[in-house]
Amino acid sequence: MRTPKQLLFCALLTLSTSAFAQQLPMPRNIAAAYQKGTRSLDGTPGKSYWQNTADYTIKVDFDPSSRKLAGTVDIAYTNNSPDTLKVIVFKLYPNYYQKGAPRANTIDPEDIHEGVQIERLQVNQEPQNVQKLRIDGTNLTLPIKPLAPKQKASFSIAYHYTLNAGSHMRTGQVDPQGAAFVAYFFPRIAVYDDVDGWNRIPYLGPAEFYNDFCSFNAEITVPKDFVVWATGDLKNADAVFTKKYAKRLQDAEKKDAITAVIDKSDLQRRDITAPNARNTWKFTADNVVDFVFATSDHYLWNSTSLVVDPKTKRRTRVDVAYNPEHHDFEEVIHFSRKTVEAMSYTFPKWPFPYSHETVFDGLDQMEYPMMVNDNPVKTREDAITLTDHEIFHTMFPFYMGTNETKYGWMDEGWATIGEWIISSIIEPKLEDDYGVMPYAQMAATEADMPIMTLTNQQNGAPFFLNSYPKPALGYLYVKQMLGDELFTKALHHYISQWNGKHPLPWDFFNAMNAGAGRNLNWFWKRWFFDEGYPDLAIANVQQQAGQYQVTVQSKGTKPVPVELVVTYADNSTAKFSRNVSVWESGNTTVQVDFKPAKAVKKLELKGTYVPDSYPRDNVYEVK
Repeated sequence: MRTPKQLLFCALLTLSTSAFAQQLPMPRNIAAAYQKGTRSLDGTPGKSYWQNTADYTIKVDFDPSSRKLAGTVDIAYTNNSPDTLKVIVFKLYPNYYQKGAPRANTIDPEDIHEGVQIERLQVNQEPQNVQKLRIDGTNLTLPIKPLAPKQKASFSIAYHYTLNAGSHMRTGQVDPQGAAFVAYFFPRIAVYDDVDGWNRIPYLGPAEFYNDFCSFNAEITVPKDFVVWATGDLKNADAVFTKKYAKRLQDAEKKDAITAVIDKSDLQRRDITAPNARNTWKFTADNVVDFVFATSDHYLWNSTSLVVDPKTKRRTRVDVAYNPEHHDFEEVIHFSRKTVEAMSYTFPKWPFPYSHETVFDGLDQMEYPMMVNDNPVKTREDAITLTDHEIFHTMFPFYMGTNETKYGWMDEGWATIGEWIISSIIEPKLEDDYGVMPYAQMAATEADMPIMTLTNQQNGAPFFLNSYPKPALGYLYVKQMLGDELFTKALHHYISQWNGKHPLPWDFFNAMNAGAGRNLNWFWKRWFFDEGYPDLAIANVQQQAGQYQVTVQSKGTKPVPVELVVTYADNSTAKFSRNVSVWESGNTTVQVDFKPAKAVKKLELKGTYVPDSYPRDNVYEVK
């Protein structure tokens, strides 16, 4: 999504199996996972690594006019943990809107409802008393007969709730005509992992999500003329579309050109869906962390596809569904295609992992597996940066399975650096510095905390700084320090080891160290764990034998690159750069030497991605 100190760093890891991890602070509950062998200090999953999974069969009926959603979810859950489970914790995310539920944001009184109403619940075909369920906000804790390691259990739930009309928090009605983006709409089993056991962190609004990799078979029933877009592959296009539109979609999956699956004249004819009173749209998705859908009877639909893996020739279809009144979405199909292309071939240079990506014209700025819910924006630049930011989330957190409830920077930071890099690929004139200046202004104030502060312990400015610009700058500085080739090698090592799993921050740090073949802990600690602020200054300038010797001082404790801009008398400029490795030894000054080609007028420390909390001493006027 584009928008406290850890209580105890009470144990430095003392295990001797890797030099890489010994320097980084590690809480004892995290250290315990490494000691148990579920995680390895070489940056790979441990020999005892495990994670639970489930198969979901979802059947829902959604009425856009009343906003009532009713259905069933059948879950086949596998306990891969070494523990015998005596309870199962479910997430009921729509209870964010339940009367009396805790939440970090205010919502309109008319959006407060009674929450998810459980009509029937069975465990291994045995009926449960739904009147006695222990529901606490978005968590439902269900006692069960002990579920031993490597055993399975089945759960069957019938339920209903009313989708919010306003107070749009990542999900809800989009317009009064019936467009809706429906997320977190089914009871699902929370993550049980090797560090925290059950993830009981309540959903309060700002912090996002943490889900297991599961398979989904979903059937979404909506009235005639309503089209459904969703996570997963549509399996019955011929049954829900009339022949012409089914063929257009099929063609789009094979062509590089832009296809108008639904244009303005099609909307007027109202001949798009099968002529049934209600149509059931069937989707399947395997090994994904969530399933969402969106629907409308008055949206345009542009589609295209491209080869994302040159080795296998695998293609990804890219869709944009939008209200005809929102002209800013007309170019989004091009921005989306270029983002998927850039992700596959430039950064992170990993074949786009899913069969399709849909950008839906909604009321938020939020990502989901294979889906994006984006609001209309005022400028072309905003449309570019919003589009590439949200699509970039495909890799982080979805392909990598990070825990956003605790470590939001492990996905938002990546989406931010992805936005910085890809925006200039889409539009070379665009220089995207999202979040850099706010960080420079607020660094080391009361609004600033270490990045490693748990996400669910933050709100407002600290949440923004630690989720977006600060980690993105950290990733960028490592990229500059290693160079593109070695950085890509290290990042690919991390991705290959942890995709489809649940990496912790220490897994990321260790995997990057191993992939790069370099101990980067000096930087990880100072940028991600320590307090401080960035502040460079021109401390001294000398001229000898026609050469300038510029002493740059790091007054702050946050290591940042040195970008020295030389302005000549004719107002032309040159730049001399040093990456953050110049501060690795703990020194506080570095000398930048250069021989000017002509008379020098001014020296200045400045760079788009070099925040400075005290920039007044960054300029030297040559007399």
